[in-house]
Amino acid sequence: MTIYPQLIMDALKKVRYPGTGKDIVEMGMVEDNIRIDGMNVTFSLLFDKPNDPFIRSVVKAAETAIQTYIGPEVNIKNNITVKAKQLARPEPDKLLPQVKNIIAVSSGKGGVGKSTVAANLAVALARLGYKVGLLDADIFGPSQPKMFHLEEARPCMVEVDGRELIEPAENYGVKMLSIGFFVNKGDAVLWRGAMASNALKQLIGDANWGELDYFLIDLPPGTSDIHLTLVQTLAITGAVVVSTPQEVALADARKGISMFTGEKVNVPVLGLVENMAWFTPAELPNNKYYLFGKEGCKRLAEELNVPLLGQIPIVQSICEGGDQGKPVALDPDSITGAAFRDLAENVVEQVRLRNENLAPTQRVHVTKK
Repeated sequence: MTIYPQLIMDALKKVRYPGTGKDIVEMGMVEDNIRIDGMNVTFSLLFDKPNDPFIRSVVKAAETAIQTYIGPEVNIKNNITVKAKQLARPEPDKLLPQVKNIIAVSSGKGGVGKSTVAANLAVALARLGYKVGLLDADIFGPSQPKMFHLEEARPCMVEVDGRELIEPAENYGVKMLSIGFFVNKGDAVLWRGAMASNALKQLIGDANWGELDYFLIDLPPGTSDIHLTLVQTLAITGAVVVSTPQEVALADARKGISMFTGEKVNVPVLGLVENMAWFTPAELPNNKYYLFGKEGCKRLAEELNVPLLGQIPIVQSICEGGDQGKPVALDPDSITGAAFRDLAENVVEQVRLRNENLAPTQRVHVTKK
């Protein structure tokens, strides 16, 4: 008896997928990898999800159909491999069709100044002439309303093309939304992961963001289901990872980069930002004191072959600007303002390289505006 692939396909046409009632061949569930070695037959079945509830019943039905249609001597039991159609990160729906670039600002751990970098990067991009939006996705520690002097803002609803949408608050040329606008600033947010993820989806998809050149997302520190929700919801252009030069922070930054470049997330890393790179006293602007170690992020960037986008010093004005709701990037002539302007220009350059499908360079070349 000779077995050939079409015979196998004919047998599998007898198998119906319970969810639709259609046969599994018609549904494209039989992968084109049928291998026949004498009476030994192997192939793969493709399911939409790895946890499909009908996997066992469909595999059993396929084994039975082949042995019934062709003959019981066919060795098929345990030879059917089950695969998910989308093992890699699926392409998210285009929720923000008027947004050109979506940048995730992340950190492996808290306390490294990620939100401060996100706020000043947004302001610096706006000062370069770009249309900028900022989503405060740090659900359990929202700080952007304070940094933008918008703690008392209460976004309203507007009608756009027949839809009721949330109108983002705006200051310093940056449109911004935060869960902090919708909860009492003194109350803790005690939400499970699903609630937090759904709230973020609403702030993204049910808001009037309009046309933006850059949409920045201030992510929570670490790695969580919120990160997975966002990469599955939005087509993120790239991630910016913030760390201090301290070895403890660098270890977590390495994990954060691994998350973005992993198979489940698969988001390009635009580069590293070394925050608190050195301390410079206001009265001694040319002096540098390396309180947390010297050039740790630079070494990590070289090790992982990602760009070092910028080094931000510890200056008292950064803290004061955040507390007063006046980001230091508003003053491009100051030491810190210049550092954030350079950071913004480097991010723009890396996005350009990504969009042109060019390999990211270890050394960032900036075209001044």
